[in-house]
Order: sequence, then C-alpha cells, then structure tokens
Amino acid sequence: MAVNTNIRYSDKELEEFRILIQEKIKKAQHDLELIKSAYMNDHNNGTDDTSPTFKAFEEGSKVMSKEANSQLAIRQEKFIRDLKNALIRIENKTYGVCRVTGKLINKERLKLVPHATLSIEAKNMQK
Repeated sequence: MAVNTNIRYSDKELEEFRILIQEKIKKAQHDLELIKSAYMNDHNNGTDDTSPTFKAFEEGSKVMSKEANSQLAIRQEKFIRDLKNALIRIENKTYGVCRVTGKLINKERLKLVPHATLSIEAKNMQK
C-alpha cells in the first residue's frame, strides 16, 4: 500500500479535499450571484435633477462598473469551473498529481489553491 500513496492521495485525503472544494464552490456560486445582481441592478441614485455634468460622470462610472462586474463574473465562473474539474479529478483519483511532473502537489498548496494542477516545481519551470 505504501507504493500507492506516493502516486496519489489516499481516499481519506481525497474526501477531505472534496469537502473543501464543495464548500469553496458553494461560496463562489454565492459570490457570483452577488456580482450578477450588482451587474443587473440599475440603481437610479436620484441624479435626474442634478447638473448634466455630474450625470455624465455617473453614466461613465456605471459603464465602468458594469464592465468591471462583467469581468469579475467571468473570472468567478472560470473559478467555479476549475473547482468542478477538481472534483472530477477526485472521482478519478488523479487529484493532487502534477500534470507536468507526475508528482504529488504539496498538500498545503492544494489547501490554498484546491484547483491547482501544477506543483510549485512545475509552475517555476514555466517562468
């Protein structure tokens, strides 16, 4: 059994990661809903009767804000997709194995970046 542990994480460890990832997905989906509702919500801050200059600034700000929210939403959706892919790797028992070196990715790294597919060693080789 010792040989197998060098190649992959144990079922118990994979289960711990699965729970961690599911919690992160739940939080990420909640955050995505907040971003989307902020994006969809067109608040009228009562500037209809104020000076046209201020209104122009606010319109520009709204466009910038919508653009920023849109980018945030796209990043959040990618993050959720990456986390779901990590769950698939857990099911396949390939989770935590570096796709470049074939070695186990450090557990601490996976706790911080649970969707990681590269070890620090492989990541440094890319630079």
